[in-house]
Amino acid sequence: MNLVKYVEEQLVVKKAMPDFKAGDTITVNYKIKEGDKERIQQYQGVVIQRRGMGASSSFTVRKVSNGVGVERVFPTYSPFIESVEVNKEGVVRRARIYYIRNAKGKKGRIEEKQRLSSDEIAAAAANKAAAAPVVEKV
Repeated sequence: MNLVKYVEEQLVVKKAMPDFKAGDTITVNYKIKEGDKERIQQYQGVVIQRRGMGASSSFTVRKVSNGVGVERVFPTYSPFIESVEVNKEGVVRRARIYYIRNAKGKKGRIEEKQRLSSDEIAAAAANKAAAAPVVEKV
């Protein structure tokens, strides 16, 4: 194993991160130092890409603020990241969705993945079974 990678892996404190991918809308709670004070700022946007592996990995989040697109790159295991929350899971077919930069209006939206709970799935299956006609063999 490469000695530099080994040292990086030993020094980096890995926090538990939720699973997210390009197209997901996330909120990153980021620590900001202003002089002597420290506060947490929320940055909510769409994940454009995830890059790298291990200690040097990062992800890019894009949001539109006052009509201007703003992108920010966060190192995945940065000590300044307090937490990451996944708000919506998007349906995209690419790992890097740079095309969203030029898309405006409806084309700039990402379809949300619909999730059904286990109770809703069971109820739908029961309704489907009850609606099916019963055929008896004679």
